[in-house]
Amino acid sequence: MLVLLNRFFIVILIFLVPFSVFSEEKKIDLLETNWSFNGLFGTFDRASLQRGYQVYQEVCSGCHSVQHLSYRNLSEKGGPEFSIEEAKAFASQFEIEDGPNSEGEMFLRNAKLSDKFVKPYPNIEASTAANGGAYPPDMSVLAKARAGGVNYIYSLLLGYEEPPIDYKLDDGVYYNKYMPGNKIKMSEPISDGIVEYLDGTETTKEQIAKDVSTFLVWASEPHLESQHRMGFKVIIYLIILITLVYMSKQKVWSQFVTKKNEEEETFDKIEKVVTEYEGEDPKTFK
Repeated sequence: MLVLLNRFFIVILIFLVPFSVFSEEKKIDLLETNWSFNGLFGTFDRASLQRGYQVYQEVCSGCHSVQHLSYRNLSEKGGPEFSIEEAKAFASQFEIEDGPNSEGEMFLRNAKLSDKFVKPYPNIEASTAANGGAYPPDMSVLAKARAGGVNYIYSLLLGYEEPPIDYKLDDGVYYNKYMPGNKIKMSEPISDGIVEYLDGTETTKEQIAKDVSTFLVWASEPHLESQHRMGFKVIIYLIILITLVYMSKQKVWSQFVTKKNEEEETFDKIEKVVTEYEGEDPKTFK
């Protein structure tokens, strides 16, 4: 019996420990800022998206891919909305293996608008080996895949600091107060002035983190603005539908109420005539 109880408690601990760890992670207060795309009427800041793309290309693209985005998305409505010429120019900076040609050989060509973003490494093994055994995750859906979403990414980029005195880190590992476990293999990717924005915006760490985080939200939800518009239309439609249903219900049930009242009035009239005819007190009439 004692053995069974011990096993029971062990099983309970196995299930409770992950939840307690998760709850500990949840207690971390992430940094927050004013995101223009939040809320039912939220929209992306075009300038911030364009700056975020610049940060991604100059800082992040050497390790991280965004494999679900195509270069044509950069010129589409709801995104950074670069001109088609600008999007073509961005794509043409990269080469893609294509083929085979008429001789059966593969060849390199400049990327086109229809091509996916070029990956920094050919496969996961190559990317892991080039980054000290740590796999740099794809950024296509990073903002949706992480608990805390965009606030987590924003906080992580600004969360690098010196570890506590008694906190030991292995070589190639850095301290980040917003990373679960506080250990991360990616060195601090951004700093003041690491990029020079084409529009003249001041390149503070906070601004850079906000812009690239905004870009990553769009990368994970490129149709977010159209979804917001559709959601608003659905709400209006439901309000109108509920109003019509309520009015119809009132109309239909009013007929039953009127009919019931008429029947009661008819009965009262008959009752009154009978009592008057018989000369009885209406109160005692049955």
